[in-house]
Amino acid sequence: MRTIVRYANTLHKRLAREDAHITKGGELAMGWNAMTYDGKDTVLRVVRDQAEGFFTLAEVPETWKAKTACPEWEVRDIVGHIVDTTETYFEGFDAAHSHTEVDPAYGLAGMAKRAEEQGKSFRDSPQKEMVDRLRTDFDKMMGIFEGLTPEDWTGLTVPHFYMGPVPAFFYPAFQLMDYGIHSWDIREGTGREHGLHSDVADLLTPFMFGILAGTMRAAESVEPFTIGVRILSGPNAGDNRISVSQDGMTYEPGDVSDLPAVIEFDPGSFVLTAFGRFNGGTVRGDKKLADRFLGMFFRI
Repeated sequence: MRTIVRYANTLHKRLAREDAHITKGGELAMGWNAMTYDGKDTVLRVVRDQAEGFFTLAEVPETWKAKTACPEWEVRDIVGHIVDTTETYFEGFDAAHSHTEVDPAYGLAGMAKRAEEQGKSFRDSPQKEMVDRLRTDFDKMMGIFEGLTPEDWTGLTVPHFYMGPVPAFFYPAFQLMDYGIHSWDIREGTGREHGLHSDVADLLTPFMFGILAGTMRAAESVEPFTIGVRILSGPNAGDNRISVSQDGMTYEPGDVSDLPAVIEFDPGSFVLTAFGRFNGGTVRGDKKLADRFLGMFFRI
């Protein structure tokens, strides 16, 4: 997690230099970096908006057993999944505040399979019971987030069931992934015309580098290389250098003009590609290298 904290600090400094002229809806760009306390109010507002939209989708009786963009998952399974994950978040914060030892992280490699099993374990529960339970969990989670101080935001380390110890600022982003991405999954699976809202995509963009680093397949025999990723728009737009080696993946904002390949994404395409929902991006330069990079990740 040191890499993503370092990335957050570098991004914060870049936005501090640019915030006089980069805004979104009249808000300074600093408020769109949820890795810093400046972004707290923004990310919590967007999480609330996405959660309400999610509840609206999940409450419809006709869609409870509808297919989603997640293979073999129905809407009821996504609700069960978010209940399961949110309630493990409570355990993580309890452990962080009480300094209690927790089991080692489960790891991201097995997350997809286990998350599906956990989500489906609630299938016998009635729709209203599950949606009400999720609303209650959501309200409790938001109360925890509201109580985080500036010191807590980056200084409190909270164990995550799959990822292990992460800074507290990850958890509002996790809830944004839960409600924002899975709302996209429901709309996609039920055939609605839709897209990913810019608020979700812009806030999640910086976190996607950490998701990519955590979902890279074992690379013991990889020949080291560096590739560029360019985010084309939004308050977190910019160039980023990604280096891959036998030790894994590292990343940092920086000039990419000297690199053999650069992959360009709008924020929404970057987020959905990182989550394995589809293959996006415009490749400039060495397409073979870019394709090799894009094929190095497993889906969660």
